[in-house]
Amino acid sequence: MASTKDRQRALERARYERVQGKIQQKRRETQRRRRIAIVSTVAAVVVAGGLVAAFAIPSSNNSTKTAASTSTASASASASASSTAAANPLAYEASGTAAKSGIAVPTYNAADAEKTYTVTLATNRGDIVISMDGKAAPYTVYSFVYLAQKGYFDNTKCHRLVWASGLFMLQCGDPTGTGQGGPGYTIPDENLASLGAAGSSGTVTYKTGVVAMANTGAAHTGGSQFFLVGEDSTLAPTYTPFGTITKGLDILQSIGKAGAAAADSNGNTPPKDATTIEKVTIQAS
Repeated sequence: MASTKDRQRALERARYERVQGKIQQKRRETQRRRRIAIVSTVAAVVVAGGLVAAFAIPSSNNSTKTAASTSTASASASASASSTAAANPLAYEASGTAAKSGIAVPTYNAADAEKTYTVTLATNRGDIVISMDGKAAPYTVYSFVYLAQKGYFDNTKCHRLVWASGLFMLQCGDPTGTGQGGPGYTIPDENLASLGAAGSSGTVTYKTGVVAMANTGAAHTGGSQFFLVGEDSTLAPTYTPFGTITKGLDILQSIGKAGAAAADSNGNTPPKDATTIEKVTIQAS
């Protein structure tokens, strides 16, 4: 007979999967509307000028998630690993519209990307300090530095808290506060091998203090949203780890232990102790 803890874990993961299913459905509907609009535009051009044109339909980078269900984790991890090996773009790809003005696709600079950076998240709950390893995840780190220096993360709410049943994380990085905002480009997956081999369940342990990228569930779809791990958490190895909390872990754990509010209209469960990143400062080591 399954233990109470196992049942709670299964219920939490099932709920999380339902939420992500709704987000993905919204994403598909958005893409469908865009596709219809583009097809209509192409038809008008062809009728008016007899031209033949090919268009790449942009994919949305809006909805992002952090967890897969236990029942599908193994297949997802295997598919993602295969995709990463076969088609890692090693570049930023334009996708959707930036959630804040003044943001463009950054021009990658390898020398700056591979530095070590100290990040201070000044929140209304206190400072959380993160060390980012540019050698391990250069594209992710360089993007984070770029966005922080543009003020992208300033005065943004952390919109999702999960703190039970093997998942202990706070998700931030969306200026819209809806969980559907991104920077207008995607980042390639990196540093996944550092998580070790997945077990029979298709999962690995994201250690206490790890900072990792959220994504849409598909490979290479990270954007601006990230999550802070407050206690060891079990996930598929598909979320780029790029930093470690060096100070303020107690603040994160206090936010987590206060619990999450009821799900909002977007399926997010914000922390009861509402948490806002007031300013982000970056210092190269």
